[in-house]
Amino acid sequence: MGRIAVATIVSLWVIPISILVNHIVPEPYMDEIFHVPQAQQYCNGNFRSWDPMITTPPGLYYLSLAHVAYLFPGMSLVKADHSFSEGCSTAILRSVNGVLAVFCSVLVYEIIIHLRPALDERRATLYAVVLAMYPLHWFFTFLYYTDVVSLAAVLAMHLACLKKKYWFSALLGAVAVVIRQTNIIWMLFVCCNEVINITMADHKDKIDVDDTIRIKGQPTPSNTVTLGPNLRKRKASTSVDAGTHLISTRKISLQTCKLGFLDEIKAIFPKLWHMKLELLFSFSPFILVLAAFVALVRWNGSVVLGAKDAHAVSPHFAQILYFGLFSALAMAPTLFSLRQTVHLFWSMWKNKFLTFFQMSLAFIAGFIAVHFFSIAHPYLLADNRHYPFYLWRKVIKAHWSMKYLLIPLYVYSWLSIITRLGKFQRKIWVLAFVLATAAVLVPAPLIEFRYYTTPFFFLILHSHADDYRSWLVTGLLYITVNIYTMMMFLYRPFHWSHEPGTQRFIW
Repeated sequence: MGRIAVATIVSLWVIPISILVNHIVPEPYMDEIFHVPQAQQYCNGNFRSWDPMITTPPGLYYLSLAHVAYLFPGMSLVKADHSFSEGCSTAILRSVNGVLAVFCSVLVYEIIIHLRPALDERRATLYAVVLAMYPLHWFFTFLYYTDVVSLAAVLAMHLACLKKKYWFSALLGAVAVVIRQTNIIWMLFVCCNEVINITMADHKDKIDVDDTIRIKGQPTPSNTVTLGPNLRKRKASTSVDAGTHLISTRKISLQTCKLGFLDEIKAIFPKLWHMKLELLFSFSPFILVLAAFVALVRWNGSVVLGAKDAHAVSPHFAQILYFGLFSALAMAPTLFSLRQTVHLFWSMWKNKFLTFFQMSLAFIAGFIAVHFFSIAHPYLLADNRHYPFYLWRKVIKAHWSMKYLLIPLYVYSWLSIITRLGKFQRKIWVLAFVLATAAVLVPAPLIEFRYYTTPFFFLILHSHADDYRSWLVTGLLYITVNIYTMMMFLYRPFHWSHEPGTQRFIW
């Protein structure tokens, strides 16, 4: 088991499904009609060419050039007169995401092991494989989009920063931003996460946790239990019968009290001021990347590179509500177990008055977001190839009251997410995650579920879901969704009366 097992298992579906997709859909489709020709222009050495409809920087195309250059010697042996530009076919360009999907799964495994060193290898392997099947990430593995390469760069940046390789992390952050502009937010979030770890390293913050200790063979005097990336290591005494050689497991629960939000602020900011020069030096490479990004935006006049009218920044606060519900559904087996639900309602009952005040604010904020800041983008209304088109028409717009009736679901989803994160992360970390997610999603006027992929991975990796059976159920859920969406994409094509060509259903 381990990283090799994860890479092997993910490759077992990436390779055959990639072949199938390229066989049935050999020509560029949807946004590929912009990305593929642009990459082919770069393959021809025409670096001054730029399609004004492309909204993201050219990072994907440069990485594609490196990928084709790596494959070119082998392709030349197969066909002697094969030129470099001919190697930039749609199938070869799509294979960039196939390779990076395998790389992503290994990164997820490494992050899980780093965040939770007490977790056994088999479970970490299972979790990484299941996350590799997350439907939005899985589907775009087989098309030439920026989503998979963007996630790979962000995860690599996060892992490097967790390992305190700040210069390398900043370099990966620059690569991530050159792939997709909004990754600047995740670079800042990764820095914020590390600053919290550094400034709170001396605080013995305590937390409720269930972790599994595995004991084998002779009596073990103690096992080290690591409770999370922000917490100190503790010792938990364990004992077994000296005559047994069986593997046994037991749950430990450390009942403690966590610091309040204001206590965390009081703990962090004095330490932050005291270490200001050291932190400025350590994080100076990230500051350089941020400065370069600000200069680029100032020169361009906008965060978006092309099609600025269609992607103008808009206050789309309902987007954050959609993300909460979508993500809660995507991790439903681990988030909505009976135990989690009972714990949530019990904690609410213990603080009835505070809960009533917080819930009132949440419902008011949800109503304002839905009523005043719910945007119906022209692309959403006109394009029946995307699943959000049907959710918008058949659910949200089924009746004028439906969008308001969904508010309790939005609130409950976010309440469950925050409660789950709050069990394992500091309150200031949870606030930073919510703000980073809002900063990425709220300005986007178009409802695109693939925008939710990166914040979802941060959410589930740091929520420490640990029920083995729930992960198996989640895997089965993802497999079912993936089979359905891929079958619809490949075998249920349709045609528009007003435009020639074959149309297909897509996320």
